[in-house]
Amino acid sequence: MRKASLLVVLLALTLMLAACGGSGQEATPAAPQATAGDAARGQALFNKTVLNGNAGCVTCHSLTPGKALIGPSLAGLARRAGDMVPGQSAEQYIHLSIMDANAFLAKGCNASRPEMPCVANIMPQDWPRKLSEQEVNDLVAYLLTLK
Repeated sequence: MRKASLLVVLLALTLMLAACGGSGQEATPAAPQATAGDAARGQALFNKTVLNGNAGCVTCHSLTPGKALIGPSLAGLARRAGDMVPGQSAEQYIHLSIMDANAFLAKGCNASRPEMPCVANIMPQDWPRKLSEQEVNDLVAYLLTLK
């Protein structure tokens, strides 16, 4: 009898605690939302010749098709970025290319041999420390307009 009473009390407490939770589901912390990038701010960042102490994007990347400066031309990047790495969207590929430039070495740095991959470490490796997540998102938003 004593066990049955204890079981009833425990069941009642469990039901009361569940009722206090509203829907009966545990609250889960909201996942951090990626802040949407602003293409106009991204374009302004891209066009800086010096960006947070490094050579800016425009210093090394042309927007003219087939014109390699130090890095490959970014003309038409939005059209082809989603096909560069299987399983990555254009947005993911561009973001990774900024934050970990050696993760995938694009082709087109050498104008006379455009089929050759770019050399590792040619792009600054410290963008994760030099750019805020918002700046990266802004650059990605701008680069996604380059169709």
